Amino acid sequence: MSAMFEDLRVLKSAEGIADSIWKRLVRWDEFAKDVVGKQLARAADSIGANVAESFGRFHFGEKLQFLYYARGSLFETKYWLNRVRERELMTTDEVQDYALRLTDLAKQLNAFSKSLKTVRATEQTNLKALREPSTEYVVQEDFPETLFDDNDLSWLNS
Repeated sequence: MSAMFEDLRVLKSAEGIADSIWKRLVRWDEFAKDVVGKQLARAADSIGANVAESFGRFHFGEKLQFLYYARGSLFETKYWLNRVRERELMTTDEVQDYALRLTDLAKQLNAFSKSLKTVRATEQTNLKALREPSTEYVVQEDFPETLFDDNDLSWLNS
């Protein structure tokens, strides 16, 4: 990945959602903040945090794993937004707006994951081109039962 992680569109989208949710949550009463707000804020923050951590990983498998964690946090955020709507802490329109933004972010995460998989497949193909062709080993019918006898191995003892 040649860009700085701060320049990633997917990260900027995650940060925008998390910051917007935070600004809304800080106005809630203490009980709502404690029961739902903290969970929602952590889930929303975790999306971008996992994207950033993915960027810092070396192996493609690790990069993808953290993007999967980000996707899990995205669905957790949607869960908490549903609780917020049912408990009338935000209007249905506000929650719907966040849901649309999260859906767009999920598409970005999927595209980002797919691009990583494409890069990995390309690198693996290039590596395969550098390997020697495999050799077929044939066992002869009159092949001796022991590969080395004691005389063949005597030099190891000296």
